[in-house]
Amino acid sequence: MKPVLFALVLALSGMSYPGIAAPRIMIEKDAVRDDPLEALHPPASMQEIRILSHGATMNGLIYLPGGAGPHPIVLFLHGYPGNERNLDIAQAVRRAGYAALYFDYRGAFGSGGTFTFMHALEDVNAVLAWIRNGKNAAKYRIDASRIAVFGHSFGGWLALTGVAHEAAGVCIATPAAWNPGWVAQRFGAHPQELAEVLAYYQATTNANSGPIRANAYSLIREMHDHAPEWDYDSQASALKDHALLLIAGMADTPDEGVERETQLANEIRAKGGKQVQMVTFEDDESFSAHRLALADAVVQWLRSDCDRSQSGQAK
Repeated sequence: MKPVLFALVLALSGMSYPGIAAPRIMIEKDAVRDDPLEALHPPASMQEIRILSHGATMNGLIYLPGGAGPHPIVLFLHGYPGNERNLDIAQAVRRAGYAALYFDYRGAFGSGGTFTFMHALEDVNAVLAWIRNGKNAAKYRIDASRIAVFGHSFGGWLALTGVAHEAAGVCIATPAAWNPGWVAQRFGAHPQELAEVLAYYQATTNANSGPIRANAYSLIREMHDHAPEWDYDSQASALKDHALLLIAGMADTPDEGVERETQLANEIRAKGGKQVQMVTFEDDESFSAHRLALADAVVQWLRSDCDRSQSGQAK
């Protein structure tokens, strides 16, 4: 065996050999792909949580990074119905040193109560209040002044619409943000789109079981009644001071994809927004072929634009 190779083997094995100085091996860690080398105390963990929203109990979990903290936190908002939970992204941000909280809205996947769009908006507020509760922040070693929200599809709409009026230090990342307000405004001129949305709601809702406990016709009525205010483009002024990461795929429907995300980015910039990043993948609505690239983009954004925004807010 060649001396240099032998020394490398010795270094990795922790052994030494007379006459050969083992080189110092420096391994650069990757937050998305590698576990931390150093032992952190307390160690990383996962805990089940229950959060009350308007008298109903919502099921959730929190991934806690190792170390004493307090740690910044990322709130994950799933889509409709929410089969893609993005827990691989939650694990990636946990490895990067962020707590990650996932929950199911009222009436979704076993959480109590009934699902409606308005209820989901209220549920997001309830979870943000739970994070900011002093006892919870202390118990889970959370820095409640450093919150980011990752909302996928329907969850992206919840983030853009429901979190827009939060303090500017709350960062928002939205992969494939759906826009139900924009969709509902098209129903009159595009009855086929109305029929397709209704059929999807009928296939995914049930009054007594999952995945969504709701009335399909009530969901359509909600969209119709709140269409202008639930078009997330109307939130451009409120969003201009937030650090935003808009992530678009090549959706084959007009309500998601590059066109919708680009329009929102342009409107926010026109209002004076200077913290808007946009990333595009040639992929489906779930970014099925780009999960590591998606995790990379989110972690880098958290450590750059989001961190700078929150540091400025703290000052």
